[in-house]
Amino acid sequence: MLPTLRWIILILATGPIVYGLMSMYAVVSYFRKLRKMPPRRDVFSPPVSILKPVRGADNGAYENFASYCQLDYPEYELVFAVADAEDPAVPLIEKLQIDFPGCAIRLLKGVERLGANNKVNNLARLVREAKYHLLVMTDSDVRVDSDYLREVVAPFANAEVGGVTTFYRCLGGGTIASSLSQLGMCMDSAPSALVARMLEGKMQFAYGWTMATTKKNLEEIGGWEAMANHHSDDFELGNRIAGRGYRVELMRKPVGMVFARESMAQYFRHELRWSIGLRNVRPLAYGGMIFTHGLPWAVAAAIVAFGAGRPSVAVAYLAAYLVLRVAGAWATGVWGLRDSRIARKLWLVPVRDAVSFCVWVMGFFSDTIEWRGLVYRVKRRLLIPVPADKQQH
Repeated sequence: MLPTLRWIILILATGPIVYGLMSMYAVVSYFRKLRKMPPRRDVFSPPVSILKPVRGADNGAYENFASYCQLDYPEYELVFAVADAEDPAVPLIEKLQIDFPGCAIRLLKGVERLGANNKVNNLARLVREAKYHLLVMTDSDVRVDSDYLREVVAPFANAEVGGVTTFYRCLGGGTIASSLSQLGMCMDSAPSALVARMLEGKMQFAYGWTMATTKKNLEEIGGWEAMANHHSDDFELGNRIAGRGYRVELMRKPVGMVFARESMAQYFRHELRWSIGLRNVRPLAYGGMIFTHGLPWAVAAAIVAFGAGRPSVAVAYLAAYLVLRVAGAWATGVWGLRDSRIARKLWLVPVRDAVSFCVWVMGFFSDTIEWRGLVYRVKRRLLIPVPADKQQH
């Protein structure tokens, strides 16, 4: 190998190391500041509509739903929407209404098809039916603590805040694939969000496990109706709210995410769906992720260094990669999010990185995803349903 090419590879391989250090700084700074905040003594508690778009019954679905019926909050309603009256989640929600008669629970069956995104179709109807001005929207695999609404609502006391979102802790799972999914928050989602927040000066997107805003803010961006054909509804909501000049804030506390017992094939499909979606909503950022994939760069640098007779340099690159990735995952998951389960999964960090790099590469060559049993093409941020007779089996 030519000496110049060797030096180019060795220099470029420092990119993920620099990103890892930046991520660590962003994570430690954010959570250290959070630790210093005084306990909440908020009296701001407007009534809230919690909106739950549902399709199918997730792992622990009843327990997930029940956690919203036991919130320490003066006035709120819980509204579910299903497109199909025969949806398997319906009996669970009806049981919920019986078991928690003191909680205002409504179930909407049948949803007008506004666009290709079924979740957004549900959300559009939920917003129209919501009794209150302040809206909290969460995915069906999320489980919350009793102080959840107080944490979500508190930032809205500031009129500059237009949206609230959060991170998650891991619950459920039990397979290697589920463990790889669970590592996603502390290895990718939270660190990248905090780096973007640090560099851009603000959050410009939201996460589906909690998206809170007001009817007024939704109206200003065209409502969910304007996003009915978009793939990444959570990104679109947060991005459009931030684009109107409002702040998107993070809750102090994460929610619980209940993972299914995934197979490796299921894990691979949902990672590819996420990658294809990200490439469509943030193409430049997606391409720039080449400098966040530390494992392939560390291996490439090690091969080059060994070939040049510098084994100590090779070991240094591999060690720097491993230490930064494991330490970053621990700092985010165990120390920051206080998710003790993550500590037992840190040995999987290189495995997740290897799979993530393969998925990232594949994301450039595919635009087809499977989502809740339906197949779509993603093009320019939009979902295009693929007819059954044109699907590859």
